Amino acid sequence: MSRGSGKGLSLKDKLDGNELDLSLCDLNEVPVRELAALPKATILDLSCNNLISLPSDFCSLMHLVKLDLSKNRLQQLPLDFGRLINLQHLDLLNNRLVTLPVSFAQLKNLKWLDLKDNPLDPVLAKVAGDCLDEKQCKQAAVKVLQHMKAIQSEQDRQRQQKLQAEREMEKKREAEQRAKEAQERELRKREKAEEKERRRREYDAQKAAKQEMEKKTKKETVHTRKPASSSRPPQRPRHKLSWSRSVLRVLLFVLFCILCTLAACKLTELQHQPLCVSMNTLYEDVVAALQNHKTLQNMLQHNS
Repeated sequence: MSRGSGKGLSLKDKLDGNELDLSLCDLNEVPVRELAALPKATILDLSCNNLISLPSDFCSLMHLVKLDLSKNRLQQLPLDFGRLINLQHLDLLNNRLVTLPVSFAQLKNLKWLDLKDNPLDPVLAKVAGDCLDEKQCKQAAVKVLQHMKAIQSEQDRQRQQKLQAEREMEKKREAEQRAKEAQERELRKREKAEEKERRRREYDAQKAAKQEMEKKTKKETVHTRKPASSSRPPQRPRHKLSWSRSVLRVLLFVLFCILCTLAACKLTELQHQPLCVSMNTLYEDVVAALQNHKTLQNMLQHNS
């Protein structure tokens, strides 16, 4: 690559042991793919180039131990810059950085840091201090890491508070939803009970009307039948009537037999027989007795 992009540049020719020097190459972007192919290059010098930003995949170069990005035009570092967990030495002198990504707190192995000549946020600038000698640069690494860890903790706390608030809000919404559903169920239950009660009242009203109609019809039937029954003569008990008829039939049968015998005794040659003489005499006596027996006459007249 051209010197501006880095293509055509042989990185292996620049590699000296574990040090790779790409300074003063007029680079405006980092050849990440080529650098990833050289995992033994743990010391990388990209100083004095035209880098405005680092690509996000730059943070995949986790084998880097020492990194020099001084005297570029970097305005910010990638958000996941903290993935470079093996980094111990970082030079960011003379760039355009204002803040550092929160993930910077994950650089737990960082021992040396230079942030001079950057338009840093006043708080961060005060924490970093100067890096005029080895001791100050080491102190800057420790203090900046502590500061970024505090920021990370605060952000984590705020994030947890936000998550907790969202959970509480979600619980509240769920509770309100449950309450609403309970109210709807109660309303449906009440409406169902009211409908059932209405139907029961209608059923009772219909039943009462039907019973009233039956009573009215029964009364009308009784009033209609009563005159007809009152016009009839009182009937005698059926068992008495049946007994009277049986007696009458027996008497009629006996009378018929007697009449037949008397007829035979009077109209035939048997009239001079002793039996017929006795029968004729008995007949005359019975007739005389019947004529004098008023009670039997009344009974016979009534039955006839």
